Amino acid sequence: MEIFQAVYNILWGDIINIPLPGGSTLGLSLLVLILVPAGLYFTIRTRFLPFRLFPEMIKVTLENNKKTDRDGISGVQALIVSTACRVGMGNLVGVVAAISAGGAGAVFWMWVIALVGSSTAFIEATLAQLYKEKDPLYGGYRGGPAYYIHHLFIKKDSLRKHSAIAVLFALSGLICWCGISQVIGNSISSSFENAFHVPPIYSTVVLVIIAAVIVLRKNATVKVLDIMVPIMAACYFFITIFIIVKNAGQLPAVFERIFAEAFGFRQVVGGGIGAVIMNGAKRGLFSNEAGSGSAPCAAAAADISHPAKEGLLQALGVFIDTLVICSCSAMIMLLTPESMTKGLEGMDLLQTAMQYHLGEFGVIFIAVILWLFSFSTFLGILFYARSNVAYLFGDNWTSQTLYKILALIMLFIGGLAAYQFVWDLGDLGVGLMTVFNMIALIPLAPKALESLRDYEKNVMKKKDGRS
Repeated sequence: MEIFQAVYNILWGDIINIPLPGGSTLGLSLLVLILVPAGLYFTIRTRFLPFRLFPEMIKVTLENNKKTDRDGISGVQALIVSTACRVGMGNLVGVVAAISAGGAGAVFWMWVIALVGSSTAFIEATLAQLYKEKDPLYGGYRGGPAYYIHHLFIKKDSLRKHSAIAVLFALSGLICWCGISQVIGNSISSSFENAFHVPPIYSTVVLVIIAAVIVLRKNATVKVLDIMVPIMAACYFFITIFIIVKNAGQLPAVFERIFAEAFGFRQVVGGGIGAVIMNGAKRGLFSNEAGSGSAPCAAAAADISHPAKEGLLQALGVFIDTLVICSCSAMIMLLTPESMTKGLEGMDLLQTAMQYHLGEFGVIFIAVILWLFSFSTFLGILFYARSNVAYLFGDNWTSQTLYKILALIMLFIGGLAAYQFVWDLGDLGVGLMTVFNMIALIPLAPKALESLRDYEKNVMKKKDGRS
């Protein structure tokens, strides 16, 4: 436990404290020190890709992505799988926590982190495509950080079957996703108990049965997410638009508050500017997952005509997560009178805000949308786990099925009780994944940048009718 706590503190605790005016400090964790500079570096090396190629991201998303492999998935389907995981509890609980601890100004720093993280998402997704391989079990392709880390450290003619860093990444991912499974079970059962007074055992049993029917079938996950993710994201988005239109007169004051608290004199003097910045940054990094190595597990499965295309799709995924869905959650709360939400935290804050805007329907809606967001995250992480299980244990159905059963057990346990150690284990896993992923991401980045140059030169110019 002491070793676990020490590693956890190194990853998520403040290892550097920078003094700021007003007696505040800017605490920097190891993950922030890794991801933010790396994101800035990738943004510069891609020549500000999030801004420069945003129209191209939209074009690639809307074009007809034909796949050549019957069992493969398209680039957009891979985006939907990764979006299912990104657009999860972090978009609800995470945004609430950021605003609770850092105020409205934290929203601005979440936006900044999304712009930086978009370039990182491009690099890791493109590398996943470059180093993907055929999947003999599920059909189509597989890959991700474990595979491109392997190619970085193990030569082609080597007799070694595994890279130590790749093994550590794969194990960290499997540990992380087991921890997250328990968090998902607990969040769903708690929300249904609060909204509908359903005993946790009933909602949990139904949840596990539905999940088992989907994940234990060969290729049902992507088909379900194809339908589920666009519907749930659209419902949440349009409900938010309705709330915004209904309260349009307050919008100037809300944006003024966001920018004022992000840079404001009051926060500097009060010693809280550090908390504003770091809560926004940390929650933004956790929500969009850029750099953690999760989304590349889906990106590698895409059967797509050019590696950089999937990179652009995953870069867009970061925008969808933070600039759209996270902003929706923020607007719901910030358009609620401060007097009603003062002193509230977590889901109580969000449910109070929704009740203010939509009455009892709002409380029911948020419980249902949390169920959908959380359930889609569970399906997505088990899709991610495929490639890691295969890297560690080879191509056999036994290991794949055993991990799915383990995740279902954790989902069931989480629905009945919350075990903080397991929750922290999930955070530890995603932190270690990020460290091991970034070890390979920076030295392999030139390969992704070369793919980007090729795409701009030989694909974009042809589409534009230039020779």
